[in-house]
Amino acid sequence: MHGELTKQQTENILLSQSVCRIACIDGKFPYIVPLNYFYDGKYIYAQSQEGKKIKALRKNPNVCIQVDIVNSMNNWQSVIIYGEFEELKGEESEKARALLFDSIFTLMTNAKTHKFEHNRDATIDDSNRIKLIMFRIKLLETMGRFEKQ
Repeated sequence: MHGELTKQQTENILLSQSVCRIACIDGKFPYIVPLNYFYDGKYIYAQSQEGKKIKALRKNPNVCIQVDIVNSMNNWQSVIIYGEFEELKGEESEKARALLFDSIFTLMTNAKTHKFEHNRDATIDDSNRIKLIMFRIKLLETMGRFEKQ
């Protein structure tokens, strides 16, 4: 059976997953990469280093995101989002980073844990996990499909 996901089913998938694929336009061709994300019901939040994806998003903020759950070739759910990239700065960036870390990086340890590892006065070293750029995607259109046999 094939069909469309309801709005609630789509929301459930977005809330329950933490990896998506984001597609942007890099000049002439689409460019798609996997991305860890957090969804708050309105925006998808993520972080990145400077690179091809960020350069493309700055030039053209229109994106397409796919989030899916695949159990087998005939048992899957997939959500497609059309949205708009927005780079975050300052306090907005820090709030978004805290949301991202406390929601999807908890298995890696959250940002509050590091400062107590060895010395309560130590500086947190997040160099291996903090990316320079925080951004969010405003959801403009969301649709979902499924197959279950």
